[in-house]
Amino acid sequence: MNVSFLRSFSARCRRMAPYFAGCGPALAACIVAVCIGAATEPAIPALMRPLLDQGFQAGALNLWLVPAAIMGLFALRGMAGFVAQYGLAYMANQAMLGLRKALFDKVLYADLSLFTRTHAGSSGLSNTVVYEVQTGVNLLVNALLSLIKDSLTLVALMGYLLYINWKLTLFVLVIFPAVAWVMKVLSRRLHSITRSSQTATDQLAYVVEENVLTHRSVRLHAAQAQQAGRFDVHNNELRRLAMKATVAASAMTPLTQMVAAAALSGVICTALWQSASSGITVGTFASFITAMLMLVAPIKHLSESASPITRGLAAVERGLDLIEHTAQEATGSHTTARAIGHIAFQDVTARYAGNTTDTLSHVDLDVSPGQTVALVGTSGAGKTTLVNLLPRFVDPASGEIRLDGVPLPQWDVHNLRQQLAFVSQDVTMFNDSIAHNVALGSSPDRPRVNQALEAANLGSYVASLPQGMDTLVGHNATQLSGGQRQRLAIARAIYKDAPVLILDEATSALDTESERAVQDALQRLMAGRTTLIIAHRLSTIEHADRIVVMQTGRIVESGTHTSLLAADGAYARLHNVARASGTGEIVDIPMDSQTTEPSPEAAA
Repeated sequence: MNVSFLRSFSARCRRMAPYFAGCGPALAACIVAVCIGAATEPAIPALMRPLLDQGFQAGALNLWLVPAAIMGLFALRGMAGFVAQYGLAYMANQAMLGLRKALFDKVLYADLSLFTRTHAGSSGLSNTVVYEVQTGVNLLVNALLSLIKDSLTLVALMGYLLYINWKLTLFVLVIFPAVAWVMKVLSRRLHSITRSSQTATDQLAYVVEENVLTHRSVRLHAAQAQQAGRFDVHNNELRRLAMKATVAASAMTPLTQMVAAAALSGVICTALWQSASSGITVGTFASFITAMLMLVAPIKHLSESASPITRGLAAVERGLDLIEHTAQEATGSHTTARAIGHIAFQDVTARYAGNTTDTLSHVDLDVSPGQTVALVGTSGAGKTTLVNLLPRFVDPASGEIRLDGVPLPQWDVHNLRQQLAFVSQDVTMFNDSIAHNVALGSSPDRPRVNQALEAANLGSYVASLPQGMDTLVGHNATQLSGGQRQRLAIARAIYKDAPVLILDEATSALDTESERAVQDALQRLMAGRTTLIIAHRLSTIEHADRIVVMQTGRIVESGTHTSLLAADGAYARLHNVARASGTGEIVDIPMDSQTTEPSPEAAA
């Protein structure tokens, strides 16, 4: 292997050193075992010399000496091989344990931009944390053992060859620079192909993940053929890159063997000439040829090691880059046991990455402790963005948001989120028990869990299940109906008992009877808490302490239900259309801050 390749490999291995902490004894045992195995290699050709020169002369050699030596030699090699393999497996699994833990911790506490910029989204992160770490560490640790073992074997055999006949050994030395050049060229190409293959694998995994999550839409729109076409494109690209990698990796062995064959031919010719001129014995010649032929295996292994090293480095480096270059979530130091609940938005403007327009523009809003504020407006008005600013899922481009007079960036971000209970229209559950989903983030207090389920109108249903609140809900609660999932999310918010409550279409998936029961529970829950409600149903909006009407990222009206109807402005138009629709829900109609009536088509 060339010097630059070894330097690069050494530098990259140093990045992994912290994850091999505690592996010192295993590494030492592994190296000792490898050294013992390498030291026994020259013993085999060394036995050939007396065996051929003396073994066929009567009484010249003890009959049992050679088989006893061979048996002992292979027993020693077998024990050394077992220790080396066990030590190798121990180191690989320890490194995987530490690296995976560091990666998952980074994912849990990383800045939220990671989840929008990571290629192929969650599938790319999952592939890195679970599969690439395992593949990379196994390849690297095996390659490390091979490097040590084959390098020491090479040194031992070369030392024996020099001892026997230094002139013949010169022909063997021509192998190394040629092999180093081959590895340098092909390893660079392999590294480039491997990185491209990782990207292609992520893209293929993303297509599969999308189709698993959207299987109903795919069938509803008969999009199977279209999605199969997307899959085929990425699948074929992955196959093409795999074949390129195979060509580059497979070319090393025949090229190396051609160089070795040339050297072997030169050795044989020189040995025959020396035999005629200086009387080299048959035993010496056979011993030299045997030792030389034994060089082929370690040279072949070293030449082939460039491929697994390159693939392993590319896989592990992706994880190391994620750990080393992903920023932690920005956080402050302010903490409190329980916030009062005073929220203030001061000239806040927000814009999502890649967008050319502001999602929120110069928003001013002051919410008193314990006040219930309903956010009203058509889709795209900025309501969800506004509430997502509070837990810092989104940070404003300008302006300031304060909770209890303290700017959000000055809060410890984890303590800040402890002050918020959030129920959105996109319910997310874990494949765990009902109790653990309700008490997410803490050990379930079963009486409190039961009270929360009862308050969310889910108590009787859970009680009817064979395992009660210990029932597993399935992937994202697929074992529950849409309404049950949303009520479970409400039970989670009730259990958290936070001073600030955010409801983003919290009752949108409930039938009328369930909604009425949950509304009663929410009314009790909202008592004494600062509450922000996003809802389209008038029944949810009308009883709020204040209604804030939003349009294209701005607040255009604010007041009570009665005062806004009397003003006959934007809210009055939305209210009239909702009443006229017969559903009591605000619909997406063109609107502005003026009081012009909606068109007959919109009203219909």
